[in-house]
Amino acid sequence: MEEKLEPVKEWLVDRLKVRVYSNRLEMGAAAAREVADKIKLILSEKETVNMVFAAAPSQAEFLEALSSIPGIDWSRVVAMHMDEYIGLPPGAPQRFGLWLKKYLFDRVRPGRVYYLDAGEGVEEKCKRYSELLQQYPVDITCLGIGENGHIAFNDPPVADFNDPLAVKVVELDERCRQQQVNDGCFATIDEVPARAITLTIPALLASRWIVGIVPGERKREAVYHALNGPIAPSCPASILRQHGGATLYLDAQAASLVFSLQQNL
Repeated sequence: MEEKLEPVKEWLVDRLKVRVYSNRLEMGAAAAREVADKIKLILSEKETVNMVFAAAPSQAEFLEALSSIPGIDWSRVVAMHMDEYIGLPPGAPQRFGLWLKKYLFDRVRPGRVYYLDAGEGVEEKCKRYSELLQQYPVDITCLGIGENGHIAFNDPPVADFNDPLAVKVVELDERCRQQQVNDGCFATIDEVPARAITLTIPALLASRWIVGIVPGERKREAVYHALNGPIAPSCPASILRQHGGATLYLDAQAASLVFSLQQNL
């Protein structure tokens, strides 16, 4: 039997489970194991499992581990993703759909993959993706948290906890765009698209389970506010504290500000 990875710290913040691991590899492996277990559980209950994935360097260790776990019937997985840039050429490597295709979908071959299309007629394509979310109610969402606290591309200026839409076009704020440079995805902020399609916060929260994977020192401020600040659009990730099926996986760097300022942990 494979040895279970134990967190160095775990606790509950409102309804959100938080687990901290020593490094990114252990964090990613532990999150992958939870997701794999949930996939297998759902497939014991029904024919398919519907999943939404984030595309970002922060997800790399998790996706690598998940794609290596045996015993998952990926042919019964319906896969979607949560956001996409508007305005990039079809073959641009920064496109989130292509990133997920390279790092996950080509490896595990899900039964169905539905890509967000940010081409012509983007508003109609938002509507169509919303219909897909209704057709395939999401069982598991795997997401990250941005440096400004965003989840998907719901930056603080556009985050709406009561958004009437499931998928919409948004303007990206400067800190979000700068993060894409910090992550090495673009050389300069001028190259980062200013607009994107995103699943809204209610669409993300509609998932039965949410697994957040958040490594790195540059995420520590966002993590601190998400766990210790008010539940408010100023830190969109704070809403995860109201979801009874959410678990947040952190490495020690991402949790470092929480540890240094919260003596009761």
